[in-house]
Amino acid sequence: MPLDSASTNVGSRPVRILVADDHEVMRLGLRNLLESVPSWSVYAEAANGNEAVEIALLSSPDIIIMDITMPEMNGLEAAARIAADRPDIPVIMFSLHLSEDVIGRFKTGSVRGAVAKSEAARDLLDAIRAVLDGGTFFPERRPPLSNT
Repeated sequence: MPLDSASTNVGSRPVRILVADDHEVMRLGLRNLLESVPSWSVYAEAANGNEAVEIALLSSPDIIIMDITMPEMNGLEAAARIAADRPDIPVIMFSLHLSEDVIGRFKTGSVRGAVAKSEAARDLLDAIRAVLDGGTFFPERRPPLSNT
């Protein structure tokens, strides 16, 4: 999909992205990746779940990239609190480990996707495009590599 496709902006304004992750280096890397897409802007960052909820409810981002494991309030609880007041704000969960049972818990409320941090370079932009287009993005179960 081309970087300047219709799904990369909301109407005529830039897509406003909130990045919530407790590691500053990860937020910086995400900002660099996301802002490589024309008309996408990381307009706010949160270092914990409480900040993510506060920013989301005050400023209504177009989409949230939310780490699961954060201090003060984890990403799943933060996503649920945001969904309670603003179910229209989609969330993509972002985690080191995405097991099937964890992914199953995501598929409710405003959580519209999940991306493993190890697959971010490959999957995150596609996940955001899918969610902005009204769809979802959950990783397929991949069979383990065979030693034979």
